[in-house]
Amino acid sequence: MTTPTDPSAQGASSEESASSRRARLDERLQRRDVRRRRARKGGIALACVLALVGVISLVAVLKLSGNISRFDIGAGAGSRPENSGGADGPLNILVIGSDTREGIGTTEYGTDTVEGGAHSDTNLVVHISGDRRSAFVVSIPRDSMTMAPKDCADPASTVADGEVRQWNQNFNLGGPACTVKTLEGLTGVYVDHVVVVDFAGFQQMVDALGGVEACLPEPLVDQDAQIELPAGRQKLDGKQALGYVRARKSLGDGSDLGRIKRQQAFMSSMAQEATKSSLLLRPDKLYSFLDAATKSMTADEDLSLNTMRQIAGSLRGFGIDNLTFVTVPTQPYAEDPNRVEWQEKPAAALWDAVRLDSPLPGSDEDTPEPTEEPLTVTPDEITVSVVDDTATEGLAGQESAALSVQGFVASVGDVAPTGDVGGVEIRHGAEQAEAARTLAAAYPGAKLVEDETLADVVRLVLGAGAPTAAEVPNRTGSDPIPAPSVSAPPVEGQLEKRTATEDICG
Repeated sequence: MTTPTDPSAQGASSEESASSRRARLDERLQRRDVRRRRARKGGIALACVLALVGVISLVAVLKLSGNISRFDIGAGAGSRPENSGGADGPLNILVIGSDTREGIGTTEYGTDTVEGGAHSDTNLVVHISGDRRSAFVVSIPRDSMTMAPKDCADPASTVADGEVRQWNQNFNLGGPACTVKTLEGLTGVYVDHVVVVDFAGFQQMVDALGGVEACLPEPLVDQDAQIELPAGRQKLDGKQALGYVRARKSLGDGSDLGRIKRQQAFMSSMAQEATKSSLLLRPDKLYSFLDAATKSMTADEDLSLNTMRQIAGSLRGFGIDNLTFVTVPTQPYAEDPNRVEWQEKPAAALWDAVRLDSPLPGSDEDTPEPTEEPLTVTPDEITVSVVDDTATEGLAGQESAALSVQGFVASVGDVAPTGDVGGVEIRHGAEQAEAARTLAAAYPGAKLVEDETLADVVRLVLGAGAPTAAEVPNRTGSDPIPAPSVSAPPVEGQLEKRTATEDICG
């Protein structure tokens, strides 16, 4: 039996249900209003944070920009070499370490130089390749005696009609622009930018990194550099680092060349420290480092912070294992044994690599890749005249024997040495090009030169740095190649290279 429904109760229930729905709706509306108010507050807070970050960044940029003093890189330049390609091409940046004593907070290093004013205590040409895959730093010895313009302020005064002058005098006489004018006039290298950093800047950059490791083979006590350090691996603060890289008379042979090697090792260590500490990922440390660097920096008018940022951006992904340090090859200066002069050919080859954006002389990249084409002429079809261009006793006979056992018809040639050839040169007539290729297989990296004076004979010229004969793949003799007993002398001024990843105690 069905119980009848009470209409009044049903109405009350409906009213209660409607009231509950309204309450729930009001509650949802209130929650939505709260969320909206919170979102608005959050949006305002985020906007404030972003605005604050923007203001801080702007202030930082303005402050860093204001730290840098400026100069005209082309003052008194006259005609300059061809630009290497601008921001998108290879870059050559001249970094000068000034020996001014101002701003370092001590008079321990004196108050001025002998002549008055500053010298370029350190001179570095930083070459960044156009493809941004490699970079090398060329150290120019401060005691180099080179040609220089008599008057750097006069556009008509050039290196060609100038005078012989010690390298660091250029900075003392005419500042960075004079150093640029001399470098460009001597080498044909276009200098894109110049940075000058003084003692104070170097000291502060080391401190901003939290110190940098150095490795001393023996204790160091140097009164001139105001430093005393024990032997071994140790972390140096800014003041200690400045004394260490400036020390000369108390370490090694006391030469500027020895000091350059220590400076290169220390720069490698700085690069390792910056990488290890993830400098670019730490805004606080990066700002401290940049603030220290820019406070004592003088730069050309075109090297703005934005330009620096673009250069840094183009090097994204660049590893310090692709950074190499070298020194301009030198020899004693005849008129003063305390000075040096550049070795003509090796130095020219080095500056060619900078100017042409090519690999460093003697590097693996500089060695031609062996051809993969099969050799078409066997050794027994080739007559070889072996010429020693180094005047090393027994060298030509040794290489002649090494070729003969492989089937070549080889003999020692009667040609006077000139000393002009480096490595191996293979000279041949036009019809002997394939024969020359077979001979070149015994000397990987050999330079092939067509010579109209040669007919049926291929001439092998052994120069400084020439390797001994290797086994050619299509040899016709079976006897082993005799063990070499002599070797060609090393290439004069062969580049000593140091990569930034090398162990500082190595």
